Amino acid sequence: MNDGLTKDEFDALGQIGKTPQRGRVSACIARNTKRLIGLKYIAYEKDGTLALTEKGQQTLFIKNCIEGLRAVASDSSSKLTADVASFLGKKGHISARPAGDGFDITDKGRESLADIDSSAN
Repeated sequence: MNDGLTKDEFDALGQIGKTPQRGRVSACIARNTKRLIGLKYIAYEKDGTLALTEKGQQTLFIKNCIEGLRAVASDSSSKLTADVASFLGKKGHISARPAGDGFDITDKGRESLADIDSSAN
């Protein structure tokens, strides 16, 4: 994620990741296609549709993990997708609450968020 993607570019990646892009694409995707292809986040398939590359999939997953970690830090009852919760739990960034009603952020998770915030500046 060192390419400095904008919010609009992340939105385009998310749209491409959710549904196959056949025919006419959204304005958001159209604005960002050239740059995202150049950075190798998306590619045209043989049938002409746009699809995420492995790099694009990883970037979206990392973004979702960071957003999930932030959500847990601000509200321990935040809902996380299964893959994000599993990844953050395996890495020791969050721990499931004993009552099963959410997650608590660990010290390692707080340190990671502080590191992410400091490197963003």
